[in-house]
Amino acid sequence: MERRMFLSWMLFCLILRPSATQNSAPEGVLNCCEGDVLFLLDSSGSVSSYEHSRMLTFLSELLLPFSLGEDQVRIGLLQVGTHPHLEFGFDAYNTQTALQGALRSTKPLRGDTNTVEALKIAKNQVLRPGAVGSARVGLPRVLVWLTDGVKPGDVVGPMTELLEEGVAVLVVSTGHGNYLVLRQVVSPPVENHLYFVDIDDLSIITEDLRDAIIEIIRAERINVHDISSTSATLEWRPVLSGLTGYYEIRFGPTSTGVSGGGGGGRPGTSPSTGGSQYQRLTQAVDSTSTRLTSLKPDTTYTATLTPKSTEQSFNTLSVSFTTKPEVLSPAVVTLSESVDSSVRVSWGPLQPETVASYYIEYSALPSGRLHTTTVDHMHNSTLLRDLQPDTTYLVTVTARHISGKEKAMSVKLCTPEVTPALADLQLTTVGSDSVQVDWRVSVTGLRGYWLTWEGQQSSVPGQRSSFYLPPDSLSTRLTNLPPSARVCVSPIYRTARGEGLCCTAQFHSDALVYGYQS
Repeated sequence: MERRMFLSWMLFCLILRPSATQNSAPEGVLNCCEGDVLFLLDSSGSVSSYEHSRMLTFLSELLLPFSLGEDQVRIGLLQVGTHPHLEFGFDAYNTQTALQGALRSTKPLRGDTNTVEALKIAKNQVLRPGAVGSARVGLPRVLVWLTDGVKPGDVVGPMTELLEEGVAVLVVSTGHGNYLVLRQVVSPPVENHLYFVDIDDLSIITEDLRDAIIEIIRAERINVHDISSTSATLEWRPVLSGLTGYYEIRFGPTSTGVSGGGGGGRPGTSPSTGGSQYQRLTQAVDSTSTRLTSLKPDTTYTATLTPKSTEQSFNTLSVSFTTKPEVLSPAVVTLSESVDSSVRVSWGPLQPETVASYYIEYSALPSGRLHTTTVDHMHNSTLLRDLQPDTTYLVTVTARHISGKEKAMSVKLCTPEVTPALADLQLTTVGSDSVQVDWRVSVTGLRGYWLTWEGQQSSVPGQRSSFYLPPDSLSTRLTNLPPSARVCVSPIYRTARGEGLCCTAQFHSDALVYGYQS
């Protein structure tokens, strides 16, 4: 009799003992997601101890497969009672062992069903992005409400505010009332986010609810950027950080019938490349990106990334992208600074495999004589000579492709104005403090002259002066100059000031002529 009772007691203990499989997560959900999920658990007086226990067991099974941590999924639990209580926030548990232990030790609050107050705590504290211990900025936020459906209160307003702030709301009700109210507060689609189930049948919806959460917080762990016509950069999160192993990348043209354009392929499968056309790369455990090269223009590719490690299993991640159409030269034409009457024009990209030659045309606007030159396919620049100063030119570069196609690109070129220096400057003393200033130029069309005189002590007030003179002026008289004043005259052109000449005034008893001859 005692032996039978002992065996019965052992059997009872084995039934209550958590399954050993809870220590390892199912393979399909590992590293799938990144987001913050807050569970709003009704533990008021309307929920019996048995029902509360069943709900916690349901949460334990629901959450077991997820990888937890700062760059993974974070879980919070807020219980509803007369005085709602945050059992633990998002930054409390980073391992399944710790989370499962916290769920097993959670006790009901009892009292009234004060869901409205609980939602205020959720909105203003827990789900507020960026606050200490709250949801992370830029990541999905999810609220899962587990209720018995009894007197939920006026929850439509607070739930609507959460929805408007981007929080996804899902509801599990173990009762069968208040359907219209609960239907209003969940995020669309209602059929995926609202569940009515008996307390003893919660396990029936575990997989569906988990899939709904995953759909919201699934992390885009493999991305493609810097896509050109022949290359693209594949980037991923370092899921192998701290482990031994490597990353295997496979990529190839997507087979007919597989959609592309940046969407994801099927996780766990190799690229659908129609045979053995895919390429295979491996990257070190600490790498986070690689450059895919030798791609075909305007082609949809599928790439997969498989983290390989003997210490932990990971999903194969997949992404599709389409390369840009082929860029025919010239795609860009640039002009370097001019030297004298010449300007260098360059173009790109250089495509010697597809281009036969380049044909360059240029003429002064609006109706100047047309000049032409031809450049072979191995060069992508040429020097345009004998250009007129202060003139606008239209330059056209045409690539003559081997295929017979021609592509042209035009740019405007403005040559600088010629600004010759002053040809001659002379000073003639007149009296003890005055000079006659005379100058000469070698060109016409000036806009005037800029004259400056400066004493030896230029920091003393009154020892410096500058002024403008009209273009028909070739002389002027300066009076009340300090001893050894330096006088400079510069020609002014339409776009710039030309190089000037300077002389120093020397005052003697007799009038002298002195100056600078260019």
